Formats: sequence, structure tokens, C-alpha cells
Amino acid sequence: MTTEPLRLAGALAFILGWLGLSFNMWRVHRNGRAAEAQDADWLVVHASQTGSAEALAKRSAELLATGGLAANTVCISSLDRDRLAGATRVLFVASTYGEGDAPDTAAQFAGRLMAAGLDLSHLHYAVLALGDRNYANFCGFGRALDAWLAQQGATRLFDRIDVDRGDATALAAWQHHVGRLAGTMDAPDWDAPAYGDWRIVARTLENPGSAGAPLYRIALAPASGALPDWEAGDLAQVSPPSDPEHPREYSIASLPIEGRLELLVRLQRREDGSPGAASGWLCGQAAGGDIVRLRLRAHERFRLGANAQRPLIAIGNGSGLAGLRGLLKARIAKGQIDNWLLFGERNQIHDFLLRDELQAWRDDGQLAHLDLAFSRDQAERRYVQDVLRDRADRLRAWVERGAAIYVCGSLQGMAGGVHEALQAILGSAQLDALAQEGRYRRDVY
Repeated sequence: MTTEPLRLAGALAFILGWLGLSFNMWRVHRNGRAAEAQDADWLVVHASQTGSAEALAKRSAELLATGGLAANTVCISSLDRDRLAGATRVLFVASTYGEGDAPDTAAQFAGRLMAAGLDLSHLHYAVLALGDRNYANFCGFGRALDAWLAQQGATRLFDRIDVDRGDATALAAWQHHVGRLAGTMDAPDWDAPAYGDWRIVARTLENPGSAGAPLYRIALAPASGALPDWEAGDLAQVSPPSDPEHPREYSIASLPIEGRLELLVRLQRREDGSPGAASGWLCGQAAGGDIVRLRLRAHERFRLGANAQRPLIAIGNGSGLAGLRGLLKARIAKGQIDNWLLFGERNQIHDFLLRDELQAWRDDGQLAHLDLAFSRDQAERRYVQDVLRDRADRLRAWVERGAAIYVCGSLQGMAGGVHEALQAILGSAQLDALAQEGRYRRDVY
């Protein structure tokens, strides 16, 4: 009978020891995060959607380092109350998405932290806001972030700098200010990658007879030299001759192993009916012998990256199929078959883009599922988000298996509708967790 108390005492000692160890591990982790923020002279925080803000944040940190200052570059998704409380000097590089929205990486920060009141009177900061004046709420998130920081008592190191579509003058002003903070004024100017000379080698109308605007599959090759390298998910930036200061970005639909760079470009028209500068040039004005000024840009947040071995759920509409096609092609080339594509357009007879290829992938087992929504093929409009709701059980099962979700296409309508459907099926908390983990990614425009 004496062994039972001994067992209880031993079990109690084990539990108390385990609790003590767990507490110490939590305290070390918490203090470590605070120390990480305090050990660096500066934090350079990026709120990026397509990678521009992240790249500029890294350049800013490197510039601070030339002056002997320690600077940590972090994504805004990792910025919480504790980290802000431990920081004294922070540079923010903030993109704006769509009509003034926060980029996906900043969704939780904007929705939770900026909704709360914090004492940031210890903080000195500056904001570089990236945007596009074609949108009504130019640099909307960067402006909102700047105002919120000031309202919380933080002190500006210098006035916010707003950048219109990568404007070199505004970026030079930011570099000048950061250089002064670093105590160095002789750093070389930040030069954007140079445009290369390309030629169109094939151009095919993909939606003849469509009620929508014409959409072309355009293949390009360098005018001279070897084909450069890129990854699935990356972007091509085209500088049209009629408006070279305002380049247009397109998702790349092909891989280098295919021997050419392919785009899916929808012909845009202005209010007066004239064609858009970049889409008009690519879709009709440029002849085979004409030079197309183009450069590649890494799109880190839409690459497969850490999701390369996960099942892939690809969702999109219209020309958004370009980015998804690149991702699927990369996976299929490596023998990965746990791929699910949900795609929407207007009418099946006219708008089933890349029909032969997609059906072949499905028939060969390289696409586990191909779900289509053609909105105008029935009396009641049916969109890709409606198909997603119909496949709710499959979606939950794929996510449970570790799948990543990539969305590419129009911001208005499709992306918002898909996001709402995902929230309804998975719940906001799980969708937020997927975004934090990098398993929910969007390239929408």
C-alpha cells in the first residue's frame, strides 16, 4: 500500500518540473523576441504584396549598415505589441493594394493592431508609401499607417514619402534621408534593373467571339543573347514606347525550360476607346520585328517556395490563369500531381482559355481536379467562388492535408468573392493562420 503515495509524489514532481520547463521556454522565447528588437539599432518593416516593398526595405537596411548601424528587416506580419514596445527606431516601407487597402501581409496588423490604442511615444519612425495615382486612394495604406503611428504618439524622423509607380525622384529622396540617418551620403543611387530588348515570336487570340475584351497569348524571346532565368510566379514588366515612364506588370505564364516567355494579356481600352499603352502595344501594334522593352521581376510572395511540396489549390479567373499556369507547369514538370485548379470566365464556347492543355493535364492525372465556372452559360450568374462553396468538403480536406491556396486574377469581384467563400468555409481564424503561414497567397489586380 505504500507504493501508491510514492507514485503520486513522483507524478506530481514530474508535472511541476514539466510546467517549470514550459514556463522557462516561454519566457526565453518572449524575452528573445524583445531582445531581437532591442539588439538592432533599427527595424526596417515591409508591408509588401508583389515584393517591391520588401526589396526596398532590404536596400534601406543595407544602407543603414554602411553607416555601422545594425538593422533587422522584418515583415509587418511579424510585428506585434511586444516588438513595437521594444523598438525605438523603425522605418516602414508600405505598399497599398487595390483601392487603398493594406497588402495581404499587413491584413492582421491593420485589422487588429491599428484598431487598438498603443503608447508609442518612445518610437521614432518614417514611412515610405508605395502606390499608383491611377487609383483614387493613392498610397492609402501608407498614409493610414503614418497617421496611426503619429496618433499613438510616435515621432516622425522625416515626412512620409509617397511613391507613384516606382518614381525615381521619390525613391532618391527616401535614399537621401536614410543615408543621412546612417551618416553616409556617398552611397550609389539605387538603380532599377535595366530593360532588355525582346521580340514577339507568337501572338494568338485566345477568346475569339467573346463578349469580353480580346485576350492574347503572347510569346516573347530576347532580341539577342540567352533566355534569362525566372521562377513560376514571377512578373514581366513592359515599358510601352508611348508611355515608357509607366510600365505595366504581367504574370509570367511559362517556364524557362519552354524556351520562351509567355504572357496572357487582355486588351484594355481607355474611356475614349483608344487602346491601353502597354496592352495595345503587345496585343496589336508591335510587329514581329519591333523591340519590346521588358524586364523580369521576382515575385517572392507568389513563388512556390516553402509550399513546393504541398498540395496546391489554384484559383483564378481571366488573365489570372497566366500566373496559375506557371505554378502548375512547374509542379507538373517535377511529377507533382496533387493539383486542383478552379477557374472562371464568361462563356465556355469562347472563353475556355488554354482548353486543350488543361483538359490534357486532367485526363493524364496531372490535375487531380479541374473545376470551371462560366458565369454566363446559365440564367443565374455562377462564379468561381460559387464552385468553391460547392466543393467545401473537398477544400477542407485538402487544407487538412496541408494544401496551399494561390489566387490570381481580378481584385474586384473574383478575389473578394473567393476570400469571402474561403472565410465562410474555413473560418476567419483558420484563413488568417494560413496567410500567416504563407499557405494563402494572392496575386490580384
